[in-house]
Amino acid sequence: MGLKLAIVKETSDTEKRVAASPDTVKKFKDLGCTVTIQSNAGKDAALTDQAFKDASAKIEKTAADTLKGADILLCVAPPKADTLKSLKKGALVIGLFSPHTNKDLIQSFKASGVTAMAMELVPRITRAQSMDALSSQSNLAGYKAVLDATEHFTRAFPMMMTAAGTVPPAKVFIMGAGVAGLQAIATARRLGAVVSATDVRPAAKEQVESLGATFVAVEDEEFKKAETAGGYAKEMSKTYQKKQQALIEDTIKKQDIVITTALIPGRPAPKLITEAMVKSMQPGSVIVDLAVETGGNCALSEVGKVVEKDGVKIIGHRNVPSRLATNASALYARNLLSLVSLMIDKESGALKIDWDDDIIKAITLTHGGKIVHPAFGITKPTAKKAPAKKATPKKTTAKKTATKKKTTKTT
Repeated sequence: MGLKLAIVKETSDTEKRVAASPDTVKKFKDLGCTVTIQSNAGKDAALTDQAFKDASAKIEKTAADTLKGADILLCVAPPKADTLKSLKKGALVIGLFSPHTNKDLIQSFKASGVTAMAMELVPRITRAQSMDALSSQSNLAGYKAVLDATEHFTRAFPMMMTAAGTVPPAKVFIMGAGVAGLQAIATARRLGAVVSATDVRPAAKEQVESLGATFVAVEDEEFKKAETAGGYAKEMSKTYQKKQQALIEDTIKKQDIVITTALIPGRPAPKLITEAMVKSMQPGSVIVDLAVETGGNCALSEVGKVVEKDGVKIIGHRNVPSRLATNASALYARNLLSLVSLMIDKESGALKIDWDDDIIKAITLTHGGKIVHPAFGITKPTAKKAPAKKATPKKTTAKKTATKKKTTKTT
């Protein structure tokens, strides 16, 4: 009997994705696994029960029946308490858990005895690229952010030459040139906008310009040295920060649309757009804050809302990848397939986890009833100090003293 994989219907109102696709169900079958899916789990992603049945999945009506005997639970959002109770001890639970801001969840994983793995923690190394859920989902978020902006922007994106006059192109500014930012640049360019972007990493300049956008930064000597050997940004001096701030302020007031994408794992999102910057923008301008759920890059954005401040629309949608549920589910399901394939013995079809593997070590939160990830509560044993020995007076003979002096001189 092969491994049993379970996928239950997501319970969050803002979560429309599902952790499997008909394509990944077929591939899991080829690995010797059986896949059980709760009825209508893929409905919001336009994936029907029949499509999963045709791919050899078993459909169950309830979550409890779906989870019965499951070796692995694949999910998108964190599972509920009753879901964890339905799992056997030692089962694998893999999903997007926001571990930096969800410490109580990690404790519940520990208490339930499951092995929990967080997809957000997949390391950015070459052999883990196919498992990188943050990148696959951010790519879609960057695309959707531009489309969300077009919905609330009252003018056209491309330049249009008509008999009645010329329509000027929209000016779009992207703050952060990571995966989401680069996709936003490419999408806005395809729609005909004039695009510029900024990032704290010097290496981002080439990527931004390769997509046809203008790079905005104070490019002095300090900026050129602002990246570590590992590709991370160095903290800039106060002088540089002031110069960069002045440049951004001057840039933003000339823009029609600003899209912010800056996130810091484990910390609140950095504030990039102040209230004064919002006031400086022209009425009818639009800001899309992709970091709104972690505090927001814009001082005036609100979680789950589209608000208007000083004539500027500020978009703060929750869970943007879920707004493209069909594609997001397909990509995420492939991320999960790549990861689970790493842990299955190809000959026996049984679980065979290499706990010393860099990927496994990076993503595992709990195992064997313990928190095993060093960033989330594991404590290393401290060596006990040996009791101090009482000093005993030593008798020093003249001969020993002379020998000691002789030794000291020749050392």
